[in-house]
Amino acid sequence: MKITDSASLGQAVRARRKELKYTQAFLSEFTGLSVTFISDLERGKPTAEIEKAIKLINILGLDLVITKRE
Repeated sequence: MKITDSASLGQAVRARRKELKYTQAFLSEFTGLSVTFISDLERGKPTAEIEKAIKLINILGLDLVITKRE
């Protein structure tokens, strides 16, 4: 999935969480991140903290890759 903005990042995170059958509450307890943060990230909040977002992405078994456009 190509990530073009905070909304598409949030959609990818939400889709993976649901694929794993994790609730936001479970993920919060497991990661130490608040349910509010997870919810905000999934809804595409543009001011979500990048370090926390990367932590969550990694925990969900996703890779965040940046490539140069051709």
